[in-house]
Amino acid sequence: MTALPPRFDIARDDIARVVAAFYEQIRQHPGLGPVFAIHVTDWPAHEEKITRFWANAILFERAYDGNPAQIHKQSQSVRPGMFEPWLALFDMTLKRELRPDQAAAWSALAHTIGRSLRASVVERNQGPGGVPILR
Repeated sequence: MTALPPRFDIARDDIARVVAAFYEQIRQHPGLGPVFAIHVTDWPAHEEKITRFWANAILFERAYDGNPAQIHKQSQSVRPGMFEPWLALFDMTLKRELRPDQAAAWSALAHTIGRSLRASVVERNQGPGGVPILR
């Protein structure tokens, strides 16, 4: 079986560096930091898990077996409006840490995944017939 080529040129070490830099910013963010703090008790383990997620999504490593949509949907503290600042912070980190071509390619992938995760959270906040649950 032939391995798939990476989505774009990047090393796993670069992925780990971006993930660490991003979560450093998350912990300091006034809106997102407290939400992550509720769910993440072991930052190194979380960063390694997310590095595996991105290595899977970009390098096709197959080292991640989680279900981000289910996790975000089940979380009662994640709201649809949180994805915009999350993506903006992620984009800023990508631009600071990577070459422009790498940052653009990863950003496009992150926005695609972000739309899917946001849809999962929006779906959680709907009742029968798609009526929004406002509480």
